[in-house]
Amino acid sequence: MIDKISVVINTLNEEKNVERALKSLKWADEILVCDMFSDDNSAVVAKKSGAKVIFHKRLSFVEPARNFAVSKASHDWVLIIDPDEEIPETLALKLKDIVATNGVITYVEIPRKNMIFGKWIKSSMWWPDYNIRFFKKDSVAWSNQIHRPPQTQGQGLKLPIEERFAITHHHYTSLTQFLARMDRYATVQAKELKESGYQFNWTDLISKPLGEFLGRFFANRGFEDGLHGFVLALLQATSFLVMYLKVWELEGFKEQNINLIKLKEESVNSGKEINYWFKYGNLSKNPVKRLLQKAKNKFS
Repeated sequence: MIDKISVVINTLNEEKNVERALKSLKWADEILVCDMFSDDNSAVVAKKSGAKVIFHKRLSFVEPARNFAVSKASHDWVLIIDPDEEIPETLALKLKDIVATNGVITYVEIPRKNMIFGKWIKSSMWWPDYNIRFFKKDSVAWSNQIHRPPQTQGQGLKLPIEERFAITHHHYTSLTQFLARMDRYATVQAKELKESGYQFNWTDLISKPLGEFLGRFFANRGFEDGLHGFVLALLQATSFLVMYLKVWELEGFKEQNINLIKLKEESVNSGKEINYWFKYGNLSKNPVKRLLQKAKNKFS
């Protein structure tokens, strides 16, 4: 007898998204929506679509509620999706085939197609963006920290980097959405950073955001996504700036002397890092090269 599949979705004010997600899951044997007492009609929409709805106290991030929801799933195999995601029919068929023919596999890494500001982002670590989302119950568990990969047991399988096997993720659709989520995530991450023993240093306001921008835009070729890639690298660098500023806030906005010699040193080092990527990074196909050249000239 072939094992059945439960799908778990965690929601918080996702009325506008969850119906689309549920429509892509009609093939599943069970759909379980775990709502964190939404202010909108997320739970009502889920019930009307035939999902079983349970509730978990509201949190600022999903991982603990995800573990709770998985524990309530009825079947041996569990698929996790977010309310702003969809499962294409080709992926659904692949997952069913894995269950039917599985021998030792206990979890599956699935690529994710991230749609951001209306465009499929294929660089800057946004693709293939593998996530462990399909697994045998009790073989995968998330920690109580934000954005950490789950702990796994057994043997995994990584699906090919093909669009037909990818979860479609309707990610950020507006700047307002990005900024609101950034503020929420940065608050949690700053608290975790401080609890790990980190002490705020003003130089990190320069080096950390810059490192994130260079890593995203140059090292991981964000420029291949044009203006979208440039803007996303800037926004992600900004999220690092906000996170470290929030650590400063948690420390009571303690004063630190700004040594101008040290500030100049940081600026010079930043310029060297940027110039390194212009010299050794392959920018020949960069659609925003003119804009970047202006930035380079300022740092030269």
